[in-house]
Amino acid sequence: MLVKTYGGAVNGIDARIITVETDIVSGVNFYLVGLPDSAVKESQQRIESALRSVGYQLPGRKITINMAPADIRKEGTAYDLTLAIGILAGSKQISADNIGDYIIMGELSLDGGVHRICGALSMAIEARKFGFKGFILPKENACEAAVVNDLDVYGVENISEVIDFFEGRSTLEKTEINTREEFFKQIDASSFDFADVKGQENVKRAMEIAAAGGHNIIMIGPPGAGKTMIAKRIVSILPPLTLHEALETTKIHSVAGKLGGHVSLMTERPFRSPHHTVSDVALVGGGTYPQPGEISLAHNGVLFLDELPEFKRQVLEVMRQPLEDRHINISRAKFTVDYPASFMLIASMNPCPCGYYNHPEKACVCSPGVVQKYLNRISGPLLDRIDLHIEVIPVPFKELSKKSQEESSKVIRERVIHCREIQQKRFRNMQIYCNAQMDTKMIRTYCVLNEECQSILKTAMEKLGLSARAYDRIIKVSRTIADLAESENIEAEHLAEAIQYRSLDREHWAG
Repeated sequence: MLVKTYGGAVNGIDARIITVETDIVSGVNFYLVGLPDSAVKESQQRIESALRSVGYQLPGRKITINMAPADIRKEGTAYDLTLAIGILAGSKQISADNIGDYIIMGELSLDGGVHRICGALSMAIEARKFGFKGFILPKENACEAAVVNDLDVYGVENISEVIDFFEGRSTLEKTEINTREEFFKQIDASSFDFADVKGQENVKRAMEIAAAGGHNIIMIGPPGAGKTMIAKRIVSILPPLTLHEALETTKIHSVAGKLGGHVSLMTERPFRSPHHTVSDVALVGGGTYPQPGEISLAHNGVLFLDELPEFKRQVLEVMRQPLEDRHINISRAKFTVDYPASFMLIASMNPCPCGYYNHPEKACVCSPGVVQKYLNRISGPLLDRIDLHIEVIPVPFKELSKKSQEESSKVIRERVIHCREIQQKRFRNMQIYCNAQMDTKMIRTYCVLNEECQSILKTAMEKLGLSARAYDRIIKVSRTIADLAESENIEAEHLAEAIQYRSLDREHWAG
């Protein structure tokens, strides 16, 4: 008897419907075709043991299973439940009347338990698109899939629950999530606050500008000056995720298997901080079994690279194109996937190996030329793509011991949100959301400089030897500063402030 069950395969961050055709006839053998990998082929042993544990058996007949489309590689253990239900229906051990109305996915344990899968949200979106009635999947994944409206989502813990459901002996409890209520309930949750940071007013100002315009920023300063502490608080002043951004971010983390067991929707902007030993594949994504990298997991959020010069040169250079294009295309001989990568880059570094070059009190002990050699670990093209360079000076005891209350993240965030609203009005009906995403044509349209500004910028370009890309970055930052000041035009003071955030272009950093 031929029976069709349905599952899903993840490609990039999207899913495709997989039709599992099970044909059982007289004979003895088990054939699994349709480009399955080793993990899928090994499902026979897991299915046999799981069925035996719940009182059923693998039929001793010729079983042929085709996973279509046959030209897409099927990977992982998530098809166990799909195959098992197809075999039971094909051998007439259970009813097959309405099996085709559901997407069925889950990994089986030997005792019949159903374990979590990756990419449940993407599969649920695809299931709704193709008009399936419901989605049966592991209970751990039910909350994330239930975010999708107009689709019945059933979380199960054991294959016996699925069998009893199709046999009509029991019903499955439908998982329901109020997406908007879930989204707005935790939208302002943040465990960090800029009120904890004493002093560092110039750095806080640079962070506010970066958050308001979505700009990349690098902090240079001695150890213990507060670079990491400040970087961790950037998420607390970024505008809250929109519902669309939250769904997109959740989708990426679902595919990567990074969602918690009962998380339905990510409501806080991601903050990713990989160690400096990270490989280039782990950073940008890909691999034998393609997975999103750190830059995609930071999509709609922040990627923090602490001690930037300690990262391998090759790892840093692969970020050049994603920083410009805001997506990463992974091309290999057998596959091509595209991952979104629209993130804010925040980097921090010491000014030299000992950490005390340009320190106001401690002397640098590095030998001549070492400072320049240390800075040369970061290439010029990568620095060009970082909009703001800010020096972090150690906070004196007098500032640290102050009892006065510092400005909270909530107050700063209100200014940032207001600034983003100005940008949204400016870029309405366009596919960009902040000043950092402007292209050259938009810069010419929305960032017109008067004669005084042109003169200031010309002098800065000549003295600092800036590239055309750095020129664009300075203008974008000045546009954000003008927006924070609620100024329709970019004035000389806005441009002058933007130019001062190019510390690493100045001559005194030459070592």
